[in-house]
Amino acid sequence: MTTTEGAVTGSLKYSRVWAIAWPMIIANSSTPLLGLVDTAIIGNLGDAALIGAIAFGALIFNFVYWMFGFIRMGTTGLTAQAHGSGDTSETQNQLVRAGLLGAALGLVVILLQIPIFWLALNLLQGSERVESFAGDYLAIRIWGAPATLIAFAINGWFIGQQKTGFSLAIQLFMNVVNMVLDALFVLYFGWGVAGVALGTVIAEVTACLFGLGLVWYAGRGRLSWSNLAWQSVLSVEALRRLFGVNFDIFVRTFCLLLCFAWFTSTSGSFGDTTLAANHILLQFLSFSAFFLDGYAFASESLVGSAIGARNRQELRDAVRKSTVLAGVTAIALTLIFAVLGVPAIHTLTNVEAVAVQAEAFLAWAIISPLIAVWCFQLDGIFIGATATKDMRNMALVTTAIYFVLGPRLVSEFGNMGLWANFFIWYLLRAATLAWRYPALVRNAVLHPASAEAARG
Repeated sequence: MTTTEGAVTGSLKYSRVWAIAWPMIIANSSTPLLGLVDTAIIGNLGDAALIGAIAFGALIFNFVYWMFGFIRMGTTGLTAQAHGSGDTSETQNQLVRAGLLGAALGLVVILLQIPIFWLALNLLQGSERVESFAGDYLAIRIWGAPATLIAFAINGWFIGQQKTGFSLAIQLFMNVVNMVLDALFVLYFGWGVAGVALGTVIAEVTACLFGLGLVWYAGRGRLSWSNLAWQSVLSVEALRRLFGVNFDIFVRTFCLLLCFAWFTSTSGSFGDTTLAANHILLQFLSFSAFFLDGYAFASESLVGSAIGARNRQELRDAVRKSTVLAGVTAIALTLIFAVLGVPAIHTLTNVEAVAVQAEAFLAWAIISPLIAVWCFQLDGIFIGATATKDMRNMALVTTAIYFVLGPRLVSEFGNMGLWANFFIWYLLRAATLAWRYPALVRNAVLHPASAEAARG
């Protein structure tokens, strides 16, 4: 039953949460496959420098695009609230604003490519041949930036409306096009690293166009793109809110990057074996994030919709049921890691010293889903509520604690202290956001769902 276009009232079913989450789980899981195919294609050309160049180039773009992840997240929360309130015009406006922002930032990245790539390659410090090939890759791949960031906005827009199947379709479309073009350009035409970069750019651009086609398809009969009210789209208040939300998420993301970078850097200070072992164990956390992020995405859209509809019961249902499913999944992942952890380590490496070191710290990887699930969920809840100032402030607080506590634990307990500090940080992220959750509910304009409203 509905009271507004697309905003569901009454009792939220677990099946609805799952219907939103599973497409994002598959979309998340498909992304590493693309990198694997790129590596396999280049890896069969018999030149290690080519593999290193792809690794460097992909790492740089992953970093850049992760920094711009606020476009997707901010769009999801703002769209979900407009959608939940039944404001079709504002739902439409959110995509246009976010798309324009993505296009503008993509052009900025292109204009700043020389200092960005110079800094990145100097920090990574590869061999002369690796840096030369990586430069070729970066010079081509950069032209996909505007399309990629516009696609971030499109994906956030679909997630905000609980239409995650469209986001999955865009991701799978891009991956398939990319893999086909990589094989064609590298194996048939022999273009090497440049072929991989060109295939990725074409895939990014065509995926953006495909996404725009899905936008038109999803909005047919409901949205009128030819009659946009540009005065509303570009209103000062709306733009101020858009930039405020996105800036807060940017600061929060930068804090996360600093913490992950320090973890990796400190791992390296213990030697190559510990660095490799810790990297392998982090793959367990990355794997669990594919699943747990799906429920966080569901929380973003459902919480935002509930707040847009001003429905307190709907908000409670969204938080409770998405968190229950995420918690059950975290328990299942922990059990899987406990049973398959050792075989997984030996699948990921055949270096005995690295495997032995990874097994010694495997317990951290086993419990990682149970530790991480809470901050993943709370991030989704706060994004949906666009309570991004709390996210920013709590990120700054927990990052400060992380860098104060970390060196002391590492000095006292070595790699064990490094892992302890890492997971204390995860728990603090969850605890600080949980502390701010009552204020989130108070600040939202909500009312209890009445019997009349529930009956539609």
